[in-house]
Amino acid sequence: MATGDPVRSDDGRGESREQRADRRWNELLQELRVAQTGTQILFGFLVAVVFQPRFTELGTTDRVVYVVTVCLGAATTGALVAPVAVHRLVAGRRLKPEAVSWAGRLTLVGVVLLYLTMVSTFLLIMRMVLDDAIALWLVVVMALWLALCWFVVPFVARRGGANGGNGDGGNDGTRDGYGPWPR
Repeated sequence: MATGDPVRSDDGRGESREQRADRRWNELLQELRVAQTGTQILFGFLVAVVFQPRFTELGTTDRVVYVVTVCLGAATTGALVAPVAVHRLVAGRRLKPEAVSWAGRLTLVGVVLLYLTMVSTFLLIMRMVLDDAIALWLVVVMALWLALCWFVVPFVARRGGANGGNGDGGNDGTRDGYGPWPR
């Protein structure tokens, strides 16, 4: 198949490989805008915490939780900004489909890291205001809720999509090679 020829798939789009990569890149950018904004605000909050007068009152456990949380926040920011670097470094080299694939993987890693950062941040906050046992239960409940919303629901939707489990004909990463993980 020559470059620019339509992709022969049953998704009804008739896109070329490059058109599909462009569409997937635009979709990914929209997702990243939401995730990056929230991550940057959360990381800014975490950086500011150390400069608060009450920070000196933290015990060893809470300081460890704080350090782990800041490291997770930095890693999350790195993973969610990385797709921009990938795109910029391969731009103009006719590698858009590959760039979209790598950016998708990095975004998924960023979402997992964001999940861990959120849970860790919630733990830090709850330990500051509640008894440890109550704080731990609330953190477990919140961790389960976030896991349900961010991972379970999408995986269930992915398995039971309208087109026999294939969603929109390849957006689940199983058919077009641009998904989060290689086949």
